[in-house]
Order: sequence, then structure tokens, then C-alpha cells
Amino acid sequence: MRRDVPLRRSLLMRLLAVSVLVSVCSIAATVWLTVRGTTVAIQQEQGQALADDARVYDALLGYAAGHSGWSGADQTVRRLAQQTGHRITLTTEDRRTVLDSDSGPSSLPAKPTAVIEPLSVDAALTTGSPSDRIDPRAVGPFKLPRRERDELRTAALRRAACLRDTFNAVTKVVESPSGRPHVETPNLDPALSSRCPSPLLDGFAPTELKALTQLNKLVNTCLAHRGEPNVKLGPDFTWSWMRTPVPGNGRTTSGRSAPPAQDGEGSVPSCITNSRHEQLAPYVAPTVLLFVSSRGGSASTIFDFSPANQIRIAGVTALVLLITVTVTVLAGIRLVRPLRALTGAARRMEEGEVPARVKVTGADEIGKLATAFNAMSERREQLEKLRKAMVSDVAHELRTPLSNIRGWLEAAEDGVVAPDRALMSSLLEEALLLQHVIDDLQDLAVAEAGELRLHRERVNTADLLAQVATAHRGSADTAGITLSTSSEGDPELLADPVRLRQAVGNLVSNAIRHTPAGGTVSLRAREEGDQVVIDVADTGAGITAEDLPLVFERFWRAEKSRNRQTGGSGLGLSIVRKLVEAHGGTASATSVLGRGSVFTLRLPA
Repeated sequence: MRRDVPLRRSLLMRLLAVSVLVSVCSIAATVWLTVRGTTVAIQQEQGQALADDARVYDALLGYAAGHSGWSGADQTVRRLAQQTGHRITLTTEDRRTVLDSDSGPSSLPAKPTAVIEPLSVDAALTTGSPSDRIDPRAVGPFKLPRRERDELRTAALRRAACLRDTFNAVTKVVESPSGRPHVETPNLDPALSSRCPSPLLDGFAPTELKALTQLNKLVNTCLAHRGEPNVKLGPDFTWSWMRTPVPGNGRTTSGRSAPPAQDGEGSVPSCITNSRHEQLAPYVAPTVLLFVSSRGGSASTIFDFSPANQIRIAGVTALVLLITVTVTVLAGIRLVRPLRALTGAARRMEEGEVPARVKVTGADEIGKLATAFNAMSERREQLEKLRKAMVSDVAHELRTPLSNIRGWLEAAEDGVVAPDRALMSSLLEEALLLQHVIDDLQDLAVAEAGELRLHRERVNTADLLAQVATAHRGSADTAGITLSTSSEGDPELLADPVRLRQAVGNLVSNAIRHTPAGGTVSLRAREEGDQVVIDVADTGAGITAEDLPLVFERFWRAEKSRNRQTGGSGLGLSIVRKLVEAHGGTASATSVLGRGSVFTLRLPA
């Protein structure tokens, strides 16, 4: 049933009303200012304001601290120029222009406003300048990746919750420029934070430890050149001596102790500052000169409210309203037409039309919405086909063993067959087959729900392949198939050995079923970069190019007749993909029709 939107509630009318309202308000404000006899004047800037200079300096210093070059700073410079009303120019130390907020020639002042150098902050333009004059936003290699930030933030939130629950404290998780979070407790003694320990939060992240180790080496190299003993750096670049000269024999002893002399203590902060300069230099932008100057030119206009000007105001008002309404109507019609098409397609889909499509007429946001809608409709159609096929396959897989069990039991009840060992074995085989299908469906459901529990441990890939080959040696020999394993090097990975054997075992079972007598099934393992690759190759009939993208879909079989000799439940490869994805890996397949197939598992080493 068609349900049209009332005209007063349509998007077009809303756009038109908003545009007219904005236009009327703008014109009314302009007329009010004109009636009040306001003098509009453009005043020449009277010099550089210290507050604006400090604001511009801090913003550009922050950009330089977080970037290795100035190539992306043009928008920042223009934004600051627009906010302050000044012309902002950045030049090299020999006054070659790097960035300029305004176009056209300019005459630079004799003296720059400031020098943008994150490793040597101008204390006159900043508050709370650090003693080493290095901008705290220049973190360089100490910047934490997203994974470590997320882990530390989780630990910080736990500590904050502990402090709130234990001491009823007001807590706030604050993140430093490097991405490291810490818990602020304004109304609590910091010493009480130890009541809520967090080794992860109190220690160093791997990225921080690596950067701090590199900095420590630079500092000790500097100290060695000055004849001073080594130091050990701690949090916030604090330090302690690593060894102290023993008076009289020139030998040294290890351990934390007081510095040997006052001049040694003076060398350490100097070396730390110099080493931080050396470490951070590749991560900050080059030094530039900052010029903040006033924009030239002035204008002053006195507007009189004469009859001629009143006519001009009325004419401009009418023209603005006319243009606004026209543009709004045209834009609204262009905007509403594809939205109505999308609404119609959605209603057709609601009424049961599965392949509902809309025409894509542009590459803007609405065009992208139409493309996404078509993709959703196509995916819905595919899922509907898969759902119907899956229901049919599940019914067949469960009906066949249940029908066999029921038939044999009815025959035994009627006395047609004797309930001997052979009958019990046949019923057990059918029950095991039924249990196998149910177990496979349960494994898939658990994996797709994200509830698959993995018990990871170090796994030797060569040993795992040997175990899988041993388990399937009997079925391979019975089918007349040669089963071999090989490994390049000795690759290892952190995985659940039971689940990984299940995944590789499913691939081997599948390969044995589809390989004729006299063929071979090969299990290979190798290491590629930071991945361990496991290949299961067979010399079977292969898979067509059309069917290859479907091999990991549940209940899909190359043999459509559901022949038990050439196909299992149709769930094995789906389980393989889910198990590998649970380990953070991928499963793929390649095949040449008539020559065989290769199934590849890629897992993180």
C-alpha cells in the first residue's frame, strides 16, 4: 500500500522553509544594522597582538612536534590566519617562503615573530615551558600504536574503577601526547594508588621500552665521550648511576649509587637533552621562522538611509529571496527524487520482492547510498538462496540417518530382522553420522557467535602435520592414495593444537575423498615473513572457477548428488575457515580443473 508523505512534512518543504527563514533573518539583520546607521569600516591592523602571536605559535609548534615536515600545514596556517585576522608566513632560516596564508607579494618584517623549533621552545610565548625546552608534544618513537593504547586504557579504566570503589575517589583518565593514559585523582593522596596495582599501567609498553632503550644508549654514548659512567633512564627521563669508580684502583662496581662528582651530575642532564634532540630530530618538522603581520589596506563606508538606498535594499531583498527559493527548490527536487526511489525499493523489498534495485545516477552521498542499497539487496538475495539451500541440506542430512535408524528399529520391532551385533553396529554408524553433523553445526554456531575458546600454546608445525598424517594414514592407504608431509625449516606458531589439527584434518579428509586411487595428498609447511603457511595439495579432479569462491560456504559440495563416497556433511571447509579466522589467519583455495587443488592456511607466526 502506498503511503505518501504530506506536503507540509516533505523534505522539500522543510528545505524551502529553512532557506527562506535564514534569508529573511539575514536580510532583517542587515536592514536593522543599516537603519541604526552603523558605519562599516575596515580598519588596518595596528600590529601584532601578543595573545594572537602566542596562539599561532602554540598551534604551529604543536603541528611541528607531531609531523616530520610542513607539507600538510597549509590548512592549519590558513585557519589560524582566518581566526586571528593576520597574515601568517613561514620561511626557512634564509627567508625562503615555506607557507603563506595570503596570496600575492609580501614584505616581511625585519625581525621574525618567533622561531618554530619543537626542540627549542620559546619560553616568552609559552606558559609552563619545560626545563629542557623540548615541547612535550614531540614524542617521536614513544608514540604508542593503537593496540598498546587500547590495552593501557583498559588498565587505566580498571584502576579508576578500583579507586572509585575503594576510596570513593573522583577519577579521570587522561591521555598524554604519546597516547599513554593515566588516572588523575584530585581528591586522593597519589600514594594510595598503589592499593590498586596495575603492572601493565605502572610498567613500560613495548614501544616505550624500545624507544627508552635507544635513548639510554645515546645518553651513555654521550657520557662515555665525556669520561662519565653509564646511567639508567627511568620514567619521565629520570636517571640513576649504573656504575661508580672505586677510589685508588680505577676499577668500577655495578649498582645504583651516588654520582662520583658534581661535574658528572651536570653532564647527565646535558647528555639527556642532547640525546633526546638526536632521537626526536627525524620526527619533528624542520626549523622555520614565523612572521605574523597585519593585512594592508583600509576602507570606511558611511551608509545613509536615503530613498534611493531604501529602493536598493528592497530590490536586493527581493532578489535574494527569489534566488534562495529557486536554488532551494531545484536542489530539493534533485535531492528528493533518488530518496523516493530508495523508499519505493525498500517498500517493494518489504512486500516480498527480493531482488529490489534502484538506479544509481551519481557519485555523491545519495549515489553511494543507492550503491550500498543495491549491494545490500544483492547480498540479501544471495543469503535467501543460501538459507533455502541450507534448510534443505540440513533437513536431508538429519533425515537420512534418522530414517535409517527408524527403519531398522521398526524392522526389529516387527521381527523382520534380529537385533544382533550387525544391526547394532549399523544403528551406531547412523547415530555417529548424525552426531557428526550436529557437532559440525555446533562448531560453526560457536565460531560464528565469537564464543570459540582457544587454548593457545607453542606449536611445532612439522610435528602437527605428522600427527594429522598419522591419523589419516589408514583411510589414505585404504583408498590407494599416497600421503606425504614436508616442512621448510622449523616454523612455529602460537595456536590451539586441538583446533588447528581439526582444521588441517578436515582439509586432509576432504582431499582424500576427492582424490582417485593412485593419487597423492601432500601436506607442506613454510614460513613467509611474519606468517606460517600450511598447504594441503591433492591431485584430484579440481574445482571449476565458478565454484571456487563457494568452497568455504556451509553445505556446499562440488558433488551435488550428496554421494557419501565423494562428500561429507558439507560443513568441513566452513569449519576450517572459522577456526583459522579465530586464530587471526585466513583460508584460501586455488585449483586447476583436472589437475588438483591446493588449500592454504595463513596463520600469524
